Amino acid sequence: MMRASDLRRIFEEALRQYLLAVQTPLELLKPMVYSLNSGGKRLRPLMLLTILEAIDPRLIDKGLATAIALEFIHTYSLIHDDLPAMDNDDLRRGQPTSHVKFNEATAILAGDALLTDAFGLIAQDRQLDPALKTQLIADLVYAAGSTGMVAGQLDDVSHQDQSVSIDHLKQTHLMKTGYLFIFAVKAGGRIGKINEKAIDLLSQFGHHFGTAYQIHNDLKDILAIESDPDSLLKSDEANHKSTYPSLLGVQESKDQLKHELHLAASCIQALNHQTGLNFSGLEQFLGAISIE
Repeated sequence: MMRASDLRRIFEEALRQYLLAVQTPLELLKPMVYSLNSGGKRLRPLMLLTILEAIDPRLIDKGLATAIALEFIHTYSLIHDDLPAMDNDDLRRGQPTSHVKFNEATAILAGDALLTDAFGLIAQDRQLDPALKTQLIADLVYAAGSTGMVAGQLDDVSHQDQSVSIDHLKQTHLMKTGYLFIFAVKAGGRIGKINEKAIDLLSQFGHHFGTAYQIHNDLKDILAIESDPDSLLKSDEANHKSTYPSLLGVQESKDQLKHELHLAASCIQALNHQTGLNFSGLEQFLGAISIE
């Protein structure tokens, strides 16, 4: 079984080779590369590759273009989220955001390029058959577009200064964050051609992981504020957004996080049983978002 660090090296090299080969004008390529290399954990592409490694390590190469496309979509969303009309953030991961580093118009266009190019990456992948490419593109449209991430982002922005129910918050974050995790694991299953029952289990895993991921992020914000009150200025609380701790309290949020992690772990066990394969590599992602 390969470690996440090994899969990341494979992914980073594939991304580097792709960016070296593209014909994108330099003034557009610079902000694209800047945001792609801003220190992200690559969780989504690594999940996809982890699924393929569990099915057959020889399949990893077949998933690289889709993994890069997924990171393109995620990166574009961060560029646009940071814009003045959205979250209006000057920093991301300790570095100037794209619109600060370059300018607002350039940042918007770099995000547009990443979004558009993502679908070309899948469509032009010669390692995948046409039917599979069509399915992957359709799945990614659902996850990232007007039924998924974009809809979730609009709902998030529209409900600033409003308290929402916990069910509403879960649905918002499912669309905004969870659907891309679901796509990541389902795409791995589809490329690996496992059965539909297993793909359904992967989808359930992605759902529970996505919920746990958001609860974890909300709790991290609270812990950061406790240790550094100045960090409140950049938190969702400062932007008047509902969070799991604001609706449930810290302790119940921790309990909910543990519950979602338990459900995700149960999906891994069911996958192992259903397929006869070993998907325990997914457990490392659960460990990365646990809080005692």
